[in-house]
Amino acid sequence: MATQGGVVNNRREILVALGAGALAFGALPEAFSQQQRNVWHIGFLGVRKEPGLQGAFVRGMSDLGYVDGTNLMIESRSAEGRVERLPGLADDLVRMKVDVIVTAGRTATGAAQKATDAIPIVMGSSADPVGYGFIKSLAHPGGNITGLADLRTDIAPKLLEMLRSLAPTLSSVAVLGDPTNRTQLLFLTAVQSAAQDMHLTILPVEARTAQDIESAFSTIAQRKAGAVIVVRDGVFLEHRRQIAELAVKHRLLTISDDREYVDAGALISYGPNVTDQFRRAAGYVDRILKGAKPDDLPVEQPTKLELVINLKTAKALGLTTPQSLLLRADDVIQ
Repeated sequence: MATQGGVVNNRREILVALGAGALAFGALPEAFSQQQRNVWHIGFLGVRKEPGLQGAFVRGMSDLGYVDGTNLMIESRSAEGRVERLPGLADDLVRMKVDVIVTAGRTATGAAQKATDAIPIVMGSSADPVGYGFIKSLAHPGGNITGLADLRTDIAPKLLEMLRSLAPTLSSVAVLGDPTNRTQLLFLTAVQSAAQDMHLTILPVEARTAQDIESAFSTIAQRKAGAVIVVRDGVFLEHRRQIAELAVKHRLLTISDDREYVDAGALISYGPNVTDQFRRAAGYVDRILKGAKPDDLPVEQPTKLELVINLKTAKALGLTTPQSLLLRADDVIQ
């Protein structure tokens, strides 16, 4: 009997083990599903590759407890400078059913908006989001888009003041831009308004393609402008080194609201710290992943403006940079 009882007990143990194994096997798909839900997929969409901005965003997410490759997957899509590719890339992210799309720039935001009204979109940086119809207002976005606005027209007077501090006798300033771009047109209007009080003449110079840039600088030199304001533009950023070299060749002071131009050799920049904006965009994504709706998250404006000066370029132009300006600088390139 003892032997039979042992056999019965062993059979029971085997059956229990098999039953437990079957239950565990049956639970595997659900366990995997749960694991997948704990990995957030974030789309990152831009006109061109933005490793610095994407890196800042990932660092911001890391500060909030998200580890890239563990509980966070970044699906990066770049149009490689070809704006016409953006709609297809945005559609690709929507088909992947990413949890949130982070956009770098106005055109990327516009493409994402057309691709989806369901997936939340977080603007890392976007010019005039109300004017372009991305949101209803800064306080109440009113849809699936929120994030950070890039209101650069506010700093137009400061750019002119800095040029005057570098060249007190300056009388004419060129503005290199594309008049068909609404944001750039608003910026030009703000510059012209500020210039009236400073008795400065503003010379708008059009450039839409890389081929236009060299002829634009020849026009600026022929018209005897002493400085040029370079607006943030995808084409200009792509050819920022050429722009910096042409400015030195024609003995022109260059200023922009984007430090990338100064890193490439332009003289001075004053504007929003875009890297900081993308780090802050992580906070929006975190709140959305935790259940917040974009409509409940007011759009923020830049909180940090940075001044960057390229002393190597100043020396090439024979300029002496005022000490007062150097003391205000956040970064000085030697």
